[in-house]
Amino acid sequence: MPTPRVSFEFFPPKSLEASFRLWDTVRMLAPLAPEFVSVTYGAGGTTRQLTHEAVTTIGREFGLNVAAHLTCVDASRDETLAIARGYAEAGLREIVALRGDPPKGQGRFVPHAEGFADSVELIAALKAEGAFTLRVGAYPEPHPEATDAQADIRWLKRKFEAGADSAITQFFFEPETFLRFRDACAREGIDASRIVPGIVPIENWAGIRRFARAAGASIPAWLDDAFDKAARDGREQLLATALCSELCDTLMGEGVEHLHFYTLNRAQLTRDVCHALGVTAQVQLQNVA
Repeated sequence: MPTPRVSFEFFPPKSLEASFRLWDTVRMLAPLAPEFVSVTYGAGGTTRQLTHEAVTTIGREFGLNVAAHLTCVDASRDETLAIARGYAEAGLREIVALRGDPPKGQGRFVPHAEGFADSVELIAALKAEGAFTLRVGAYPEPHPEATDAQADIRWLKRKFEAGADSAITQFFFEPETFLRFRDACAREGIDASRIVPGIVPIENWAGIRRFARAAGASIPAWLDDAFDKAARDGREQLLATALCSELCDTLMGEGVEHLHFYTLNRAQLTRDVCHALGVTAQVQLQNVA
């Protein structure tokens, strides 16, 4: 079985301690030669400047291909495109284009009066800039705001028609969840090879469980039981590595060639899983601050 291509997601640090953790994480994972790394954008654009600083620093100091998240939230069209052009001027050629979550306390997304109405409008405008590879979000289980799964898939198709190059899925816990979604996308006329599964190594089951509930990701009962038993034996890390490696191996056996890891700015488990899949150090970092 071929070695998969990999990519990693980070989030911008909000404190000095978090900064050290991010740079340690990037330093540990950069030698695996990821296809790209992405940096998230906080709800309501709250980390806009932090995201800009993180993506430019990672690109400059580590020589990685960095994809900056960009959303429609709380900004005009001109402001959003100015951010994109700033990335282009800094040498970045990848953007993860998303509608974005509403600001804290706002129950639903409300477009800025002079902003993009949705992710499709944002993608089309970025495509017209002609400077970027565009990646978008996809949902193997219905988005919490979607009327049904088919509506989600039709919306994803519109994203591709607007100019998206690939889609990264929300995380999931069982391979069948992704494989059913991939098959449904193919039936809708979407090139399934352009859909990249999002993988979350479970560093902390309680925290990931909360994320899953908020994102509408199904939580299998057997997974709760497995982590309850592992916690009693002090073997959560061993279980997490085994489960994530098995999930990825199954996906690869079904033809998946690219895996995107949500690292949560922690490197060890992601690196262990990559090593288990045959992804080992390809480059040696030198003189990285």
